[in-house]
Amino acid sequence: MTATLLKEAGHPPVASAGHDPRRRARRRARVVALTFVFPALLLLGALVVYPVLFSVGRSFFDASGDRFVGGDNYTEMFRDPATLKAVRNTAVWVVVAPTLLTGLGLVLAVLVEKVRWATAFKLLLFMPMAVSFLAAGIIFRLAYDEDPEKGVLNAAVVSVHDAFQGTSSYPNARAREGQGLARGADGSYRTTAAASPGDTVGLGLVGVRAEDLPAGARPAHAAAARKASADELRGVVYLDFTRGGGGAQGRVDRTESGLPQMKVEAVRDGRTVASAATAADGSFRFQDLEPGSYTVRLPASNFAPPYEGISWLGPALVTPAIIGAYLWIWTGFAMVLIGAGLAALPRDALEAARMDGANEWQIFRRITVPLLAPVLTVVFVTLVINVMKVFDLVYIIAPGPVQEDATVLATQMWLVSFGGGNNQGLGSALGVLLLLLVIPAMVFNVRRFRGSQR
Repeated sequence: MTATLLKEAGHPPVASAGHDPRRRARRRARVVALTFVFPALLLLGALVVYPVLFSVGRSFFDASGDRFVGGDNYTEMFRDPATLKAVRNTAVWVVVAPTLLTGLGLVLAVLVEKVRWATAFKLLLFMPMAVSFLAAGIIFRLAYDEDPEKGVLNAAVVSVHDAFQGTSSYPNARAREGQGLARGADGSYRTTAAASPGDTVGLGLVGVRAEDLPAGARPAHAAAARKASADELRGVVYLDFTRGGGGAQGRVDRTESGLPQMKVEAVRDGRTVASAATAADGSFRFQDLEPGSYTVRLPASNFAPPYEGISWLGPALVTPAIIGAYLWIWTGFAMVLIGAGLAALPRDALEAARMDGANEWQIFRRITVPLLAPVLTVVFVTLVINVMKVFDLVYIIAPGPVQEDATVLATQMWLVSFGGGNNQGLGSALGVLLLLLVIPAMVFNVRRFRGSQR
């Protein structure tokens, strides 16, 4: 009746609540949306929600999972020295890695704008992101190898060191017992019998392989046969070993080689009065010596072991070394994100500052950085979340003996649960702790994204 009266009065009919086409369309849209979202929600529940809830529940049981222990796992977690070290290392990661990455990304993003081949440079820096953490860990494990023959970093360090400091040619050389040379407490060798001007002394050493002799080494026999003048002390340092056998110990045979480039000193009353370096045939001489008795000494520097470089993966440097590998991977990520924010900056503000006489440093410090603050914050927080979960690099790069010195919460959780500890209750408690630490950063990032969208 009402619908008829409204129709006669010229008004459109009022649809009933159950037959409103707009409501039916909205209801249909919700059903379609839920149909498409349901598989994703199912996977999210199976792969994220259920494991989280299971881990929370498992953290209240013992290692076997049969006995309820309440908060004992959480108490034990903060009593275990290894866990405390993991918390400390994680704190170092959270403070150092995101700060360095954000700073490097900012500097590189600003500098790349001034490079002619900016796109190629960005591609070069971003390429490590395509390398898996497993592959990157293996690469840096080899790069950090302590053997300079394998580790590229130590090879470079040793090359630079040897270029400035030099190195001993005979680290394994030694004197035969009872052949006139005695070893000092400092590693040097000295003659047991006194020598005077006009004498010729022979200093025989062993422990040097023939193939390790310098290329210009020559036989020492002729040098040993030369007579010294009245005011000089002459001698020869030689390899007291004849290839193929034969020869006599303590005597320079015809085929025995001299040891060149060896430092020799003449010592009197505990004081070095003269020094010389051996020639290609191992010969040396001290001229214009005053009459008297002298001791001939071979300083310890002749036998110093070669410089082996830096123990990158030792207990003191293993965490900074792994952070260095992390920087190599993620610097391109930070640079690209910050570069995108930099490209969106209002250029009129920068040009106005230049026209007012501001230099590039002032523009960077007072205009660029403040305008990029939201982007820098998002990048920093994202990296904080990422470093809290770092596992692959630490587990692969750190050798077994220093694994505990480099461990972080993620690796400690795995080691306690599956890596020999077999205590999944304590491991679940560590997982819950890691989740609680990550959640605030995730909430902060979500709010920043929502704020930027508004």
